[in-house]
Amino acid sequence: MKKFLLLSLALIFVVGISTVPGDALAGKTFKAKIGGGPTGGTFNTFANAMAVYVPKNMKDIKLSAVGSGGSVENVKRVSSGESNFGMCYAVDSALGRLGKLPKDDKKYDGTRAMGFLYGAPAQLVVRADSDIQSAKDLLGKRVAVGNAGSGAAASAERFFRHIDVWDNFKHQFLGYSAAASAFKDGKIDAFWVLVGYPNRSIIEASVQVDIRLINVGEDAVKSGFYDAYSYIPVTIPAGTYGDDMPACSSFQDATFLCANDEVPADVVYNVMKTLWSEKGMAAMVAAKKTFKAMTLENAFDGASIPLHPGAVKFWEEQGKTVPANLK
Repeated sequence: MKKFLLLSLALIFVVGISTVPGDALAGKTFKAKIGGGPTGGTFNTFANAMAVYVPKNMKDIKLSAVGSGGSVENVKRVSSGESNFGMCYAVDSALGRLGKLPKDDKKYDGTRAMGFLYGAPAQLVVRADSDIQSAKDLLGKRVAVGNAGSGAAASAERFFRHIDVWDNFKHQFLGYSAAASAFKDGKIDAFWVLVGYPNRSIIEASVQVDIRLINVGEDAVKSGFYDAYSYIPVTIPAGTYGDDMPACSSFQDATFLCANDEVPADVVYNVMKTLWSEKGMAAMVAAKKTFKAMTLENAFDGASIPLHPGAVKFWEEQGKTVPANLK
């Protein structure tokens, strides 16, 4: 009888924590981790800005940004609960949910979308005087493709395999800042990022080396890449990395702030009320202009996995209709 009573009390406590309504967590500090990304990347910038801003403007929550390889690693960590929140690309999230991530057939279905942050275009950087004119010219070259476990590296492998060059160049798994440094030192011939523009690492490289961006969008169209994956065509504007740089065709993924499905709904809801407030959005844009796309209008555009219940409540209060497949 005593064991039964203790077990019942334990179950009541667990259920109470996971289904807590309204401000039931008031008076208790909710500690959470935010999966960011490699140094020099936009994921890292957002995670740090969120970790500072939200606790300053929301009672009873403590956030810490944690290092990560990037999107693919965040999909896995958020799904398992190792990270409570994380930055994830839509394509990686969808593939993870289906058990189709690179060399990994496990289904990561514990990740839930909260809101759209920005589009992350692929950017392939080479020297201005390089003989590389298209992605097909990478054969035999040394190319940094992003951290292992990052959305950048995953997208690079998908794209370069699709156009049949992945196995024909020397890929190096370097984060953005490390890639820019190696590029400036002549240790690599090109580097790939999947991130909002203008990117700090590319700017760092362009200070010492004249650069060009490769029109990867052309190879994407010719090879039928958009039929295989749900990336979106995009044009990087002329002058993004210098007045004399022309516009560049590319493709992008949608970046989302995500949460583990067991984070209480009221926590997610209140975090979103803080971040997507007028002051919250302004604070994120102050951290990096890329986040100007994080708006109430863009809401959850491009979401590839269901929204967290707290996010559903928030967006419906904003007058948005959440489709049944995203609930």
